[in-house]
Amino acid sequence: MSTPEQREFTTAVRALLAKHAGSAAVRAAMDTELGYDPVLWRLLSQQMGVGALAIPEKFGGFGASLVESLSVVGELGRTLAGVPMLGSAVLGAQAVLLSDDAEACARLLPDVAEGARTIAVCWAGEGGWDEPDIHETDGTLTGTTYYVLDGMSADTLVAVTPTGFFEVEPTATGVTRRAAATMDPTRKLAEITFAAAPARRLGSGNPTAGRARLRDIAWAAVAAEQVGAAERCLEMTVEYTKSRVQFGRVIGSFQALKHRMADMYVLLESARSVSEAATAAVAANSPSAAEDVWVARVHCSEALTTIAAETVQLHGGIAITWEHDAHLFFKRAHGDAQLFGAARRPSVEPV
Repeated sequence: MSTPEQREFTTAVRALLAKHAGSAAVRAAMDTELGYDPVLWRLLSQQMGVGALAIPEKFGGFGASLVESLSVVGELGRTLAGVPMLGSAVLGAQAVLLSDDAEACARLLPDVAEGARTIAVCWAGEGGWDEPDIHETDGTLTGTTYYVLDGMSADTLVAVTPTGFFEVEPTATGVTRRAAATMDPTRKLAEITFAAAPARRLGSGNPTAGRARLRDIAWAAVAAEQVGAAERCLEMTVEYTKSRVQFGRVIGSFQALKHRMADMYVLLESARSVSEAATAAVAANSPSAAEDVWVARVHCSEALTTIAAETVQLHGGIAITWEHDAHLFFKRAHGDAQLFGAARRPSVEPV
């Protein structure tokens, strides 16, 4: 359960987004090089301090927790605004913290907290997030990484390799960045190739444990985003069915549609519950975190995919036009279901 202070903070973030991240603003930003409105990111960073939430005070942050950071990710899921909260302020900052490199934390994180620096995590190999294809040799990195959030505009790259985390300057010799074609136009991804690019090792911790912890954080964050998106889908659907008239009645008065929206509501609330459990477990780094996150990953992905599809169905023909937002949520649902890898169901031994 969230505290009154956390709820008040979330309400303030939602109010700011309602004012500055409406549908028209998000659509206008989609076709820009950044993919988001830098003014919106500056407002979120300076007025709300979203980048500083989960960064310790000694590194220029607020010293709050991942609970507050992921609540912001959830609110952004409602708008589909592509600001670098998930990719940089959550995953980028956490990757640097997980490296346990005090010098790098002191040098990079204060700027991240202020919103003045973005960090992109270079993680997935050709086979997915479980198989990083970047390898280090004598202080240089070689290989290609895919699906890098905000990779084209990031100020700093953190490469995840089988042997640890490495910091790379995007403008360094041997670094090539290419924008990736995406189904979801509201989220920018990049493909980055390293050809003997100079790199700096971050810390000397256990790379396997670091990757596992980063995966847990990533999946918990995506689950929060999926709940926010699903919540907005249901709101749009209820609003539409209250105004659309067919056969002389608003369609929301038909019992069959009421039942479908009731099912959407139940699915949303169950997704919210497992997402909150995953967020709490990851924030506390509890022993059950991996299991809680796995449940949230599976259920929230299925919930948003189902609710977004129902949103399209219940809006009728208008939902598949470019002018309506339903298709954007539908695309985000399918993109999020694959982001950071799909959760594999555990095999069950026959009895």
